[in-house]
Amino acid sequence: MSEPQFLDEVEISVCSGKGGDGMVHFHRSSHNPRGGPDGGDGGRGGAVVLVVDEMLRTLHTFRFKKQFVAEDGSPGGTNRRSGRAAPDLELRVPPGTRVWDAASGDLIGDLTAGDQRMVVLPGGRGGRGNQHFATSRNQAPRIAEKGAPGAELNLRLELSLIADVGLVGVPNAGKSTLLASLTRAKPKIANYPFTTLQPNLGVATLDEDTSLVLADIPGLIEGAHQGKGLGHDFLRHIQRTRVLVHLLDGLAEDPLADFAQINSELALFDPQLAEKPQIVALNKMDLPDVQARWPDLEKQLKKLGHRALAISAASGQGVRQLLGAAATTLAELPPPEPAPELPVYRPQTDRNEFHVEREDQAWRLHNASLERAAAMTYWEHDQSVRRFQRILQHLGADEVLRKAGVQHGDMVRIGEYELEWQD
Repeated sequence: MSEPQFLDEVEISVCSGKGGDGMVHFHRSSHNPRGGPDGGDGGRGGAVVLVVDEMLRTLHTFRFKKQFVAEDGSPGGTNRRSGRAAPDLELRVPPGTRVWDAASGDLIGDLTAGDQRMVVLPGGRGGRGNQHFATSRNQAPRIAEKGAPGAELNLRLELSLIADVGLVGVPNAGKSTLLASLTRAKPKIANYPFTTLQPNLGVATLDEDTSLVLADIPGLIEGAHQGKGLGHDFLRHIQRTRVLVHLLDGLAEDPLADFAQINSELALFDPQLAEKPQIVALNKMDLPDVQARWPDLEKQLKKLGHRALAISAASGQGVRQLLGAAATTLAELPPPEPAPELPVYRPQTDRNEFHVEREDQAWRLHNASLERAAAMTYWEHDQSVRRFQRILQHLGADEVLRKAGVQHGDMVRIGEYELEWQD
C-alpha cells in the first residue's frame, strides 16, 4: 500500500445552511376563535467555520471529500415558537493554514494558533413569522418570510507548516536522518536524492523545560524559487520557521557552492527568508574524507561570517550541541506576535448594483439583494407578493427594467423565480 499523499494545497466548496421559514398562522382556541397572528420565526442556518486543530499536520482530510454543506434551520411554529437554529459546520485544519477565496484570489485568513476559529460563511437568517407584520391597518397579515438562503464559496486552503526550526539544504544532505536522530519522527530515509517528497515534523526535547518543533524541508535545487523541483511547495513551509539549520553535505563536490545556492534561492523566493537566523552544520563527520576537509571548510565559513558546527546525523556526533545552539538562538528572538482575531468573511459584492440582460424570450435581472428577497418571499400569499413589489420599487429595480426596454407582459427572472411584468 502506498503512503498517504501529503497535501499542502487543496480547493474545496462550502455552503452555509438556509434559514428556517417563518410561519403564517393565527391563534385559534375555544375561548378566542379569532386570535391574532402567532406565526413563529425560523431558526438560523448553520455557519461554516474553520477551526485549528494542533493534532493535524496535513490537509489530508480534504483529499477525497471536497464539498461541505451545513444544515438548514428549522421552520417556525405556532404560538410564536421559533425554529431550532442549525449547528455550525466545523472543518478542522492544521495550524499554518492560509485560506483564500478561490474566485477572487483574496486572502480570507491565516490560521496559526490552536483553537483559532474563523467563520467563512454565516448561516442564513431565519425568516420572520407573520406575528411581526401586524399593523393597525392590517391586523391579520398573511405575510411571512422564508429563511434566507445559504451562501456558497470555493475556498483554496494552503498549508505552510509552523515550526521553531527548519532544516534546509540540498537533496541528500542528511536532513531526514538528522530529524530522526533528534526526534521520534520516522521519515523515509535512503541514500539517493529527493528521498523526502513531503515536509516532516518532529519534536526534539533538550531538557525538561525546552522542546523544539523541527521541520525537515525537502531538498532545494537551483531554480526552486521559480517552482522547479516543487520549489514553491517546499519554500512556502520555510516562511513559518523562526530559525534555520542549514545542513551541508560533507561529501558534496563543493559544499560552499551548495550553501550559496540555497541562500540565493531563499532570497529570491522571499527576501525575508535570507534574514532568518541560520546555524550552519557540516554533516557526515563519521566519514574520514569529511573529517579531512572540515578544517578548511570551517575557516572559509568563518570568513563568510558564519560559525559552523560539525556533526554526524547517522552516528549522533554533535547533534545535541546543534540542538542546543538552535534553542539558544530561538530564545534570543523576540516572542511571536499573538494570532489575530478573525472577523466573519463577507465577499465583496455591491448589493445595490443592477444588471439586466436578455435570456431566451425573457429578461434576467441580477441583483444580490433582490435575489435574496425573492428567495424569502411566500409567493402563494398575495400580501407577500405585494410586499416584494414594494421592495422592487424601493430599490429602483422597476426603473432599471423600464430603461432596459421591458414591456407589459414580458417575463422577468430574478434568481430561481419568473414573474410577469405589469405596468
